[in-house]
Amino acid sequence: MKKTITLLCGLLLALTATAQTLNVTVGSVTYQFPAVQTDTMTYDGGTTLTIMGKVFTLTDITNMYVDNTVVTDNTVKVEYAGTSATITVAGNVARYIDPVVSGAHVSIAQSTDVSADNVGEITYTLSGTSNDGEFYMTGSYKSTLKLSSLTLTNVTPVYSGAAVNIMNGKRIAISLSGTSTLTDVTGGSQKGCLYVKGHPEFKGSGTLNVYGKAKHAIKAGEYIEVKNCTLKVLEAVGDGISCNQYFLIKSGTVDISGTSDDGIQCDIDDPTTGSTGETTDHEDEDSGNIYLNGGSVIVSVTALASKGIKAEGDIQFNGATVTVTASGNGMWDSTDGETKAGACVSSDADIAITSGTINLTNSGSGGKGMKCDGALTITDGDITVKTTGGLYYSNGTTENHNYTGNTDRISNIYYSSPKGIKAGQKTVSGNTETLSGGPVVITGGTINVSTSGYNGEGIESKSTMTISGGTITVNSFDDGINSASDMYIQGGDIKIVAQKNDAVDANANLYISGGNLVACGAQGAECGLDAAEGYRLYITGGTILAAAANNNSVSSTTGSQYVLSLRKKVTGGATITVRNGTTTYATFTVPTNYSAGSSSGGGGPWGGGGNLLLSCSGLTNGTTYTIYSDSTQLGTAKASTTASGM
Repeated sequence: MKKTITLLCGLLLALTATAQTLNVTVGSVTYQFPAVQTDTMTYDGGTTLTIMGKVFTLTDITNMYVDNTVVTDNTVKVEYAGTSATITVAGNVARYIDPVVSGAHVSIAQSTDVSADNVGEITYTLSGTSNDGEFYMTGSYKSTLKLSSLTLTNVTPVYSGAAVNIMNGKRIAISLSGTSTLTDVTGGSQKGCLYVKGHPEFKGSGTLNVYGKAKHAIKAGEYIEVKNCTLKVLEAVGDGISCNQYFLIKSGTVDISGTSDDGIQCDIDDPTTGSTGETTDHEDEDSGNIYLNGGSVIVSVTALASKGIKAEGDIQFNGATVTVTASGNGMWDSTDGETKAGACVSSDADIAITSGTINLTNSGSGGKGMKCDGALTITDGDITVKTTGGLYYSNGTTENHNYTGNTDRISNIYYSSPKGIKAGQKTVSGNTETLSGGPVVITGGTINVSTSGYNGEGIESKSTMTISGGTITVNSFDDGINSASDMYIQGGDIKIVAQKNDAVDANANLYISGGNLVACGAQGAECGLDAAEGYRLYITGGTILAAAANNNSVSSTTGSQYVLSLRKKVTGGATITVRNGTTTYATFTVPTNYSAGSSSGGGGPWGGGGNLLLSCSGLTNGTTYTIYSDSTQLGTAKASTTASGM
């Protein structure tokens, strides 16, 4: 005891004389107390020493010394080295930190007393390398976690199976520097390799590689935000990134591959309380939304019926560059008793695109490029969608990934058709079909959609479709653009080639009042422009060429917008010109991939011939115009307010 007292006296004298830092080591943890902060230190009963509120049992202290270390307040540093880890704690937060180290497995309990009224936010810095370690932390006040060139693999869990497990339901700022890599326990019960009970906000200039060996790679109980840094998911037994409330990327890069489920998935949390039970007040909390506001998102998914980006709420594209590749085939869901198919982007609510570059490729059977159960709105952006998978069929026993039979008499629970872009859904109960959601509104942007699989439609709405702007190119196997209700084409530059069906198909009235439209449908009984039986096609504006075996009858035009109808075919790549004398009224270029060759449909009432419908401003009712294909005269037609079709 006398020896201990003498040592303490000597250290305190040195500390006072040189105004340095007192280091107190307990096992693998060193507490650093700057001389200017220590004030009175209490030595009690020969068994304990209290410094800045931290009580030490003397028999636990393995070393005490004074040095010149400059201490940064509110910091805790964890350094991993093989099978061991050391912790350094700033003196001003020592009383609030209870660390435990077992080899390279670190557990830190942050006191519930931590608040803005005392020390405030604490920063934890993790660095070094361990092939069998982890970081586990609890607390109830926001904190910062810095990953500095950290390589951490959890093999034999002590506190959890995660590599990093933050059981703190508040905001956790995760700052990245250098390149860090996390790997969790294979087949463990943990929710993710990196798990945060609250809401992590990733930032910094570094890169984080994550391998999820049990379930998700990155999992948050609440929302996730990403700014500047790079997140790379290289493996996940479940989703690459899974969260509740919302997901937001402002800048930086998210790169996901190697998953056995979805790439990014965001669910809706409880509507009144957060995942930790506290009342929430963030305007976006509990929305289930995904916001792609900037940066780059790259996702590749291969699992059956998997989604690259999946939201239970809305998905908003506001400037990010998004590239998603999906190759997983459709599957039979025995629980729901229906087929399921994959999608590059999928929302249970609405999708809105205001800016950004979007590239979606799906090669899986029944796969969609982009789908939502609610409304789709496109105001700007550069969008490319390509699907190549066939129609998926399964009744739970028999499965076909390239079904080519007639689906008219098959319930839609047994098949999933490939689509480029789809909005809305159809549900079947007994003999009753119900359509919901699905209005499509396009006012701008550059949109390029191609589908090559059986029944693959380009852009489909289970409600109305309105196009008033943008540059739209569709090359489809089935219908080019399709609406379950009225369709309105009011503007835009639109070129459509449908290999086996209608170019423009409205299952109600079709209204064309503006825009430049080239609509090339198939032979047989198919149309360039098609309104449903019992409904009407109205043309009151626009510059229009519709070519197919047939076209719908034009019910009426208004003002000076008249129509020309000619029973002729056109050739892909040809320039079609409407003239009267030396005056040219309209010029169209037929897409080079269009073929007007006859099919088994027989060409309708004209025995395999074509039907050409043209309209533009400046035509005079009753005047005859000559139509040319390049320099060859196709024929003449008289302008009229109506035109007979199929």
